[in-house]
Amino acid sequence: MTPHDILRSMRADEVQSEAAIQAFVRGVVDGSISRPQAAAWLVHAFRRGLTDVETIALTRAMTDSGTRLVWPEGTPLVDKHSTGGVGDKVSLVLAPLWAELGWRVPMISGRGLGHTGGTLDKLEAIPGFRTDLDEAELGEILDDVGCFISGQTGEVAPADKVLYALRNETCTVESIPLIVGSILSKKLAEGVDRLVLDVKTGSGAFMQTEAESFALAEALVRVAQGAGLVCSALITAMDRPLGCAVGNAVEVQEAVACLQGEGPEDLRTIVLQLTNHPKATEVLLSGRAFERFARMVDAQGGDARALEDFSLLRGSGVGEAVCLAEREGFVQKVDARDIGVAAFELGAGRQRAEDPVDHGVGMWVHVEPGQRVSEGQPIATLLHRDGKNLDLAFRLVHRAIEIGDASVWATPLVRGRVD
Repeated sequence: MTPHDILRSMRADEVQSEAAIQAFVRGVVDGSISRPQAAAWLVHAFRRGLTDVETIALTRAMTDSGTRLVWPEGTPLVDKHSTGGVGDKVSLVLAPLWAELGWRVPMISGRGLGHTGGTLDKLEAIPGFRTDLDEAELGEILDDVGCFISGQTGEVAPADKVLYALRNETCTVESIPLIVGSILSKKLAEGVDRLVLDVKTGSGAFMQTEAESFALAEALVRVAQGAGLVCSALITAMDRPLGCAVGNAVEVQEAVACLQGEGPEDLRTIVLQLTNHPKATEVLLSGRAFERFARMVDAQGGDARALEDFSLLRGSGVGEAVCLAEREGFVQKVDARDIGVAAFELGAGRQRAEDPVDHGVGMWVHVEPGQRVSEGQPIATLLHRDGKNLDLAFRLVHRAIEIGDASVWATPLVRGRVD
């Protein structure tokens, strides 16, 4: 099938055959389908949706677009994927915790899209940390440390690398079939035995309603299990940021605190729920997972001194500006999306896939829903570079952190589970 045949069929809302989807994915990889043509296909798929049969075909084609990683026999292999949120540094804690509990964790992660942060961007705040390891290097680290967190190799699901970037540029990120294909193609190619999904819901998530989030979780689990992968999902809150730190370097700092048995309670709760192991709390509070994380950082070329001296994370030239409450009262909400956009405007995120990020900027959020505050009390500390977009970020933070007279209760962190 020619690219024009495929696009005409998509435009006519015809159900795509497995052969047509395979031809599209092959064309994305070998270049016979141009970026504008691939973008048009994504927009059509977003507009009309894909059937389960089409989604399975897309997932298989994307998985088979490259090589599958093969690991030596040993303890079970587990990975986790989050659908993206604000302040979500769970992977940095979960991977070494799982490894300390006896699993092997070959974690392939991605970069930030829009207002949501990316695990690789956070880790690259650590000087020297490499996220571009090849399969041989990954195997050595997995054997020695028990876990790694890296980006896609050029051979793993290369079609997804192109489509993942184009989804951001074409505003098709929220499409459930496209999300399923993107996530599961990489996870199936990783060769893991078990997959745990953290599907976010709320203003800061791609799926902003619980109905959408449950639909995505059910689709992911259904397709994954159909492919022979043990899979379960948690639906977790993203109506407010996770933890207090939002950015790259600051989120590494908060993850380190959690690995040392400290850090914010909500972050620890989500980590332990996803770990789902009777000894997880004991191990996390002991600090042993932090030692495993430091070994992973060292093995991936990072300067582990930055895990003790946080000034090495942030770099030089970052200023601080404190945002103060404009009135007394109770915090009604801390809107995750506005907080994420504020960090993005400061430089912590990217508009296009090729854009750089500033690892040092971001913010600390000092309040949470239901908390009583006084006029003039610090509600956030913004980390900025030469005042870039600082006024805009202040406005967004004041809009995000709404203060009123009524006492409120925070919504539950975990909204449900799909097995």
